Amino acid sequence: MRFAKNNNYSPEYNEEELSVFAEKDIKGVLEFQKTHRSYNETPLYQLKHLAKHLNIADIRVKDESHRFGLNAFKVMGGIYAVAKYLAEQLDENIEDLSFEKLQSSNIKEKLGELTFISATDGNHGRGVAWAARELGHKCIIYLPKGSSIQRLTAIRDEGASADITEVNYDETVRLCANLANKNGWIMVQDTAWDGYEEIPLWIMQGYASMATEIVEQLKKESAEAPTHIFLQAGVGSFAAAIAGFMVRYYRDNPPIIVVVEPDQADCYYRSYLTKEGRREIVTGEMNTIMAGLACGEPNTRAFELLRHYAIGAFSCNDSIAALGMRVYGNPLQDDPRVISGESGAVTLGVLYYLRKLSDDPKVCQEISLDSNSRVLLISTEGDTDLAKYQQVVWEGLCPN
Repeated sequence: MRFAKNNNYSPEYNEEELSVFAEKDIKGVLEFQKTHRSYNETPLYQLKHLAKHLNIADIRVKDESHRFGLNAFKVMGGIYAVAKYLAEQLDENIEDLSFEKLQSSNIKEKLGELTFISATDGNHGRGVAWAARELGHKCIIYLPKGSSIQRLTAIRDEGASADITEVNYDETVRLCANLANKNGWIMVQDTAWDGYEEIPLWIMQGYASMATEIVEQLKKESAEAPTHIFLQAGVGSFAAAIAGFMVRYYRDNPPIIVVVEPDQADCYYRSYLTKEGRREIVTGEMNTIMAGLACGEPNTRAFELLRHYAIGAFSCNDSIAALGMRVYGNPLQDDPRVISGESGAVTLGVLYYLRKLSDDPKVCQEISLDSNSRVLLISTEGDTDLAKYQQVVWEGLCPN
């Protein structure tokens, strides 16, 4: 496991940069998401015995395996982005709409049947497929080479046309973008590039509603604000969304944001190694069990935000994710058990490694992680690939 300090780290609050994550606006996003009958607030657990074991003040984990029955957080972006697109086509404010209204025959008559397309490692595509089906539209999903057959099947079960390509994630994104342009389909992707920024922002705002839930849950428990938030990064949309909301919300004393990536797709880590914080791109097959994070090209908007607000990035081999999966699945005393998949558990793997297995205290010092730290983690997925989960947690698979 390697750490790169971000040379451009400047956590001071910047209204212009963070205005898209204003509390009022993100609460509005959450209110729309709540209009679906299957909405549920996912639990925020306290792992008090693990915190004591690791000699830190507190650990809280948001368990996204309970989200909409889809076993992962990604639907929060897809559900909002698809609905926001429909609202724009209807020339209506999404605040005045609900899922039930968007499902009505009157709306369907106005819009006709649309086709949404996306590239995915599994969770995002399933969320987009679910949202499109729920709203009565078509969906086409492509997964990168090496994707899990179980994840492919789960997407097809949501009614989408889905296939696995022979190229990596970033090339699959380009394939989908070309098909969308050629056929007049709507691209719903959580990575942004020049000329494609609006929908990725809506997805990020959809993700940010999880942070609204978290701060409300902490308030209910009269819990102190987190001092550290460890966030997984693929293209960085999720990490930037949570970081953007939290830094804005806790602007007087912002938490330390730490990015975590697989070492086969560590574009943020490599970017932070450069003196000027240049956006670096990783190519190749990116062979890692952390399929949800196997992305080599950072979302341009997310990158700029994390370039300012993240203290640094950890580049982790698969054994760190496996460690996190086992720790979550085997809690101490009456700490709650969390079923966390490869991408969901890597942040806990990093935290455990730093506090128990590392013989170098320098990294903890660099991120101010000590006995007074209150750490927030988000387990972004459950056992979305059950066979892989069982191999790691039951059979003791030890990835390199």
